[in-house]
Amino acid sequence: MEKTTKTYLSEDELSAIVRLQLTPETRMDLHRDMFIFAANAGGLRVSDVLMLKWSNFDQTHINFKRKKTGPQSGIKLPTIALVIIEKYRVQAQSAKYIFPMLVNDLNEMDARELDSAISSASAYINKNLKFIARKAGIEKTLSFHISRHTWATRALRKGISIDKVSKLMGHAQIRETQIYAKIVIEELDKAMDVFND
Repeated sequence: MEKTTKTYLSEDELSAIVRLQLTPETRMDLHRDMFIFAANAGGLRVSDVLMLKWSNFDQTHINFKRKKTGPQSGIKLPTIALVIIEKYRVQAQSAKYIFPMLVNDLNEMDARELDSAISSASAYINKNLKFIARKAGIEKTLSFHISRHTWATRALRKGISIDKVSKLMGHAQIRETQIYAKIVIEELDKAMDVFND
């Protein structure tokens, strides 16, 4: 297996993005909200966040089928994610999707049309996230996928067991999740180095 480095945000970096003053109801504000939502709601992939519909939300959980891996998932949302969803309910009126990036009449059965819409939206989001990172004083190259890594490392640090993290992320096998456990262990090892000073 190829060794990969997972970039993730620290709690301070994530807080800096949350606190960042952006013009309300702009695409920049929407993209930041989507990132923060994913970093708190199971580390959802950008495609799954883009395709979340109001019909997937039951006031406490999102229930949806993952685009990449297919299984049906139900995730209880923490308060910050619920606050973000409520913000878009006020703006929604007749929107099909919770986060208004995809057009209501998108033909989800047409794989080419769907992939094109998701790819275009993802590129736009990632462009704005790079700007948001710079504005928040974060030196890492920010992309939406980092919200996924951020959620996983935060979840493990907060004591959620690796099997639950794996299930919430929609991983087919627990070994996909073990890279995050390794990151947390390395952080603990570095923390213990203070005793060498």
